Amino acid sequence: MRGEGYYDLLGVDRRASTSEIKSAYRQRARTAHPDAGGSPDEFQALRQAYEVLVDPLQRAAYDRALDRAAATSSPVRARRPGRKLGEDPSFTAELPVLDPDALEWWDAAREKARTGDRAAPGHAPAALLLAWLLLVVLPIMAGALAVAVWLVLASAVAIWLVRQHREMARAERAVDDEFGGTVVFGAPGAEPDQWGERLTAELLERYLTRLPGARIFHGLAWPGSVFADIDHAVLAGRRLVLIESKTWLPGHYAADEYGELWRDNRRFRGGATQLPEALDAFRALLPGAEIRGALIVYPSRTGEITTDEDFDVPAPPMTPDQFVQVIGDWLAAEPARVDVRLLRKVRAQVV
Repeated sequence: MRGEGYYDLLGVDRRASTSEIKSAYRQRARTAHPDAGGSPDEFQALRQAYEVLVDPLQRAAYDRALDRAAATSSPVRARRPGRKLGEDPSFTAELPVLDPDALEWWDAAREKARTGDRAAPGHAPAALLLAWLLLVVLPIMAGALAVAVWLVLASAVAIWLVRQHREMARAERAVDDEFGGTVVFGAPGAEPDQWGERLTAELLERYLTRLPGARIFHGLAWPGSVFADIDHAVLAGRRLVLIESKTWLPGHYAADEYGELWRDNRRFRGGATQLPEALDAFRALLPGAEIRGALIVYPSRTGEITTDEDFDVPAPPMTPDQFVQVIGDWLAAEPARVDVRLLRKVRAQVV
C-alpha cells in the first residue's frame, strides 16, 4: 500500500493511540459496511488495516516495513539529540486537585438542592404555594362574596398542589425502585491504553456527584449502534453532556464550529472526534433535552496541555480543571432534579 497505507485508510497518523484507532475504525466502518451501501472490498481493506494496527506486534512490524520503505526512497535524516517525539508509554497524567471554594457553582448547587429544587417530573412547588397564598390573602381586603369566590379558587389550587406533591413522591419512589439509587452506569475502559477514560471516570465521581441529581454513564452507543461510541456522559435535570477522553501530545488545542481539531494552529491529524455526529444523534433521540459535548484532553507525555476557551463549539477540547469549572456550572442549573424519562433513555444506550 502507498504512503502510510493503513493509517491513511483509518484517517489517523502514526502517533495515534490504540483507542483512537478503534474510534476511527468504528466511525468509518459504519459507512463502509456493505449493509450500509459500502463496497465489500473497501470494508475488507478497512478491516485488515484495523486488525493490523490494533495489534501491538503486527503494528510494530508494519511500522518497521514503512520505515524500511522510506529509508530506501529518501535520504536518512538524523534526529536532533534530546528531542522528544511521540507518546511515552510509561507516562500517565494526574488529575488536578481543585479547591471547592474556587468553584462558583459548588455552593450554589448545594443551596439549590437544600431548598428543594428536586426531582422529576413536576413543577415549582414554591411558586405554586406563593400563588395559593395570594389567593387567600388578597380576598381579606374584599367583600364577603369575593372572599367566598376566592376561597373556592384557593381550595381548588390547594387540592391541585396536594396532587402534584403526591405525583412527585410517586415519581421519586419509582426512581428508587427502578434504579436502586445507582448514580454511575457502566464502566470506563479497562485496557492499559485507556487510562484517560479511567481518569475521567474518577474526575466525574470526585466532583460532579456533588450535584445530587447528576447521573454518570460510561460507554454509550449511538442509537442503532452496538459499539461504545461515546466514552462518558453526565445527565442532570434536562441537561446532558457527552464526553470523550483523549490522551494527546502536549500542545495548544482548539476546535472550530465544524468539529475540526487544531493543534498549535495547525490542523490536527493525530486524533479524531465523533462528538459532532454524536450530538446530532442524541438530540434526535432526546428531543427537548439540552445537549453539549466536551473533549477532556490529557498529555500523553511530560508537558502541558492548553486550549482555546471557546467552549460553545460542538467538540471543545478542555483540560480536566476547565471541564469541572465550565461543565459543572452548566449542569448545576438543576442540581437535584432527576428526569426519569431522560435517565431511562440514556441508560438504555450504555453498552
